[in-house]
Amino acid sequence: MSLPKLILMLSVFIGPGQYVIVLNYFSANGYYYHAVAKCIYSSSDYSDMVYIDGYYFNKFVYTQFNSTVGKYVGFTEYGVTNAEFWNNNPAILQQERAEVDRFCKNNAPVLDSGVRDKRVKPNIKLSSVKESDGEHPAMLMCSAYNFYPQQIKVTWLKNNQPVTSDVTLTDEMPNGDWYYQIHSHLEYTPKSGEKISCMVEHASSTKPMIVDWDPSLPESERNKVAIGASGLVLGIVLAAAGLIYYKKKSAGQWNESKSN
Repeated sequence: MSLPKLILMLSVFIGPGQYVIVLNYFSANGYYYHAVAKCIYSSSDYSDMVYIDGYYFNKFVYTQFNSTVGKYVGFTEYGVTNAEFWNNNPAILQQERAEVDRFCKNNAPVLDSGVRDKRVKPNIKLSSVKESDGEHPAMLMCSAYNFYPQQIKVTWLKNNQPVTSDVTLTDEMPNGDWYYQIHSHLEYTPKSGEKISCMVEHASSTKPMIVDWDPSLPESERNKVAIGASGLVLGIVLAAAGLIYYKKKSAGQWNESKSN
C-alpha cells in the first residue's frame, strides 16, 4: 500500500469576497480526500467575515467547522465522531475560532487591494465597420479594451439621446490577463448635422466616458492622410538636410580655391 500524497494549493481569490486554502490528499487505491479553509465576506469592514474549515472524502463533506456556529458539525457517521472528538478538545476549538481574525481578517485587506478594489479604465475606440452605399445603412463599432473589473455598460447616443434600436453588444470577453474587452455595433443612416457618440460607464471612472464619431473622413482615408502627412514631413527634413550639406560643401570648396 502506497502512502498518501499531500499537495498544498493556495487560491488567493475565487470570487468577490471569498478566498480559500485547499489541502489535497491523493491515495493510490482511488480514494480522494481534501480539506478546504474558506473566508467569506461582503462588507468592507469585514464585520460579516465567516471562516469555514471543511473536510471532504470523495468530494462529500463529512465534518465542518463554521465560525458562526463556533464548533464542528458532522454530516456522516464518521464525521459526527470526528466532530464530537474535536469539540471536546478546548485547544482545537480555541484555535479554530481564532482563525476568522488570524487568517481571514489579516489576509483580506491584501487581497482586496490587489483584486476586489482594483480599478482600470478602459481604452475606448470608435471605428467604422461598414460605410453606407445609399441603399444599406452604415455600421460603427465601439470597443472598450483592457478594463477591470468586468462589469461595464456601453450606450450609443444620437444627439446626446440614448439609442436602443439597431444595436448589438458582445459579452465582456476575458483577455486571459485579468482584463476584459467588449464591442458594440450600431447600424445607422448618416444624416447631416447628426451627432453620434459612444458612452462607456465603468467603476474606474466617476463619470461616463464619451467618444464622439467624426464622419468627416472614413477611417481608411484618415489613415492615408496620416501616412501622406508623415511622408511629406520626412521629405522636407531630408531636403533641408541635403541643402545644408550642399551649402557647407560649396563654401569649403570656395575657401580652398581662394587660398590657392
